[in-house]
Amino acid sequence: MFFRWDWLRPVLTAPIVPTLGPVHPHVLTVDLFEDTLRAAVADRSFLHYDKDRRWSSEKEETVLRGDVVHQPDHTLIPTLTRRGRGTVKVFAYGHRGSVVDEAAGLAAKLAVVHDTVHAKVVRPLGPETGSPYGTRVQLQDFTARPCPDPGGPVRLVTDWPISVRETFALFAAAMAADGLAFLHAQMRAGRCGPVLAAAVGGRIVGAIGPMEVRPDAIGCPQLMPQYFAVLPGARGQGLGRVLWRAAMHWGQSHGAAYQLLQTEVGGASDMLCRSEGLASLGFSHSVEA
Repeated sequence: MFFRWDWLRPVLTAPIVPTLGPVHPHVLTVDLFEDTLRAAVADRSFLHYDKDRRWSSEKEETVLRGDVVHQPDHTLIPTLTRRGRGTVKVFAYGHRGSVVDEAAGLAAKLAVVHDTVHAKVVRPLGPETGSPYGTRVQLQDFTARPCPDPGGPVRLVTDWPISVRETFALFAAAMAADGLAFLHAQMRAGRCGPVLAAAVGGRIVGAIGPMEVRPDAIGCPQLMPQYFAVLPGARGQGLGRVLWRAAMHWGQSHGAAYQLLQTEVGGASDMLCRSEGLASLGFSHSVEA
């Protein structure tokens, strides 16, 4: 056992684990952090509950276990990603302000050692901070209340007539920056679950997916993260909310206990989730070192 839980637990202000991202509070244990170290030794292998294993055969981000700083009042966990020109991130857990400066120094040093272009510090913060920027982690608890079918012009892509389905390619290309072109490629290759789409006037103008339920680290079924976008010209009509509610209905109907979402603070998805009553689990700030 490398990590001491009595050191680490008090500084975990938000349930964010290096290389894994947000996790449900019920699985936030020292074992998850130990698992990331074992995965690093296994040379880019995936943990069986890692959400990223849906998209690749190799894990792109690994913990630099030999450079972890683990002290009674703070813990720094650096990771390395080789994608693009490379990125070193240092996850900074600790309450004192100087932990960010220490993490930035470590990130800059390791970026030189590993010849990466980017060096970043990731600082998880608790929900009580009310962060005005960064990424918010939100929890949809499917056991708390029903998620009825919202109706409206939303169906599985495969349930739309062929003439409508064929417009998905144009929609996906227009929303490539939101990941829809990547999602479309996965759909065509048959490598992902179903996708919900909204259509107006015979063409697809919004989508959310893939819809997939998988077990978390302790076997609890979770609805996995989705790509979600509505064409700019179709916004302001409530289609985003109908799509989101349809996705939540699908998840609850297919046995999911919860979903975790990451939203940009103040963004459209963030405001939607807040208005739908999701619980805020905390925030993540990422800054260049």
